[in-house]
Amino acid sequence: DAGSFQEAGVIQRAYDLNFPLHAVPASSAQCPSWSAFSVSSPAVVLETVKQAGPGAEDRPEAVVVRLYEAYGSTVTAWLQTSLPVKEAMLCDLLERPAAEGCLLLGQQGLRLSFTPFCVLSVLLVLSQ
Repeated sequence: DAGSFQEAGVIQRAYDLNFPLHAVPASSAQCPSWSAFSVSSPAVVLETVKQAGPGAEDRPEAVVVRLYEAYGSTVTAWLQTSLPVKEAMLCDLLERPAAEGCLLLGQQGLRLSFTPFCVLSVLLVLSQ
C-alpha cells in the first residue's frame, strides 16, 4: 500500500491492538457520551492521565496529563477537557511546575506547541 504511516493510522491501530476496549454490562438507560479529554491534532498522542504525585507541591486536587508528538513534526495542538480546571501549567517529569508559569485556558482549551517527538507534561489543578 502506498502512503505514510500517518495516513494509515498506524499509531491509533497499535493502541487499539495493545489496549482493546472492554465491554461491561450496564443498564439499558441511555447515557450521554462523554469524554474527559480531546486533542486537536492526530500527530499528538495523549498517553497518560494520572493523579499528581508528590512533586506537584502537595496538590491533591491536581492531575497530570502527558502527551507526545508522534509524527516527527512541529505542531501546535489544543488540549480540551470537560474537567473543571482552575489552573494549568507545564511541569517536568517529576511533576514540578516549570518556570514558564501558568498556561492560558481559553475556549478552545490549552494551546500546546510540540517539536518532533517532544513529550509534554501538563499539571491541571481542578476546582473542588
